[in-house]
Amino acid sequence: MDRPHFASTEAVVVAIREVAREFGLEMRTTDDIGADQVSRRTSAGAFSITDPDGSLPHEAFVELSGFPAVTVQVFPDDDAKITVDGIEFPDVPRDSVPAFLRSVHTGMAHVKGTVLPPGWWLMVPLPGDETYKEIVPRGTLSPWLSRSARR
Repeated sequence: MDRPHFASTEAVVVAIREVAREFGLEMRTTDDIGADQVSRRTSAGAFSITDPDGSLPHEAFVELSGFPAVTVQVFPDDDAKITVDGIEFPDVPRDSVPAFLRSVHTGMAHVKGTVLPPGWWLMVPLPGDETYKEIVPRGTLSPWLSRSARR
């Protein structure tokens, strides 16, 4: 499925703000700008604020209120890490972030149990037949994760 392309970190933050408004969630954002500030940048030299091409990399950390607890860390490298109720989804393309958040807040995201190997997986389906899944560590089924469990 075609999704809007977000050319910058700020564009993703604006899209997240729209999702938050849609679901009545409060949002808190922290921005880090400059190669010496972002957490995942190796292309710039020590003590430099810009990349070799002169651009300022921008990283944002977004916390959304409500249940489940959701945070989004948007990296300057076109991807994001989304944490849902303590379960981390690394390397989510930033173009997929709004659809991911909508899936979580509309109840499409769910926990799936497997017999072999035994365990639980947090499944986040997106439109267009794309699904993100991450293992739920043993003993960490929160009330929200337990409510969304399916066998």
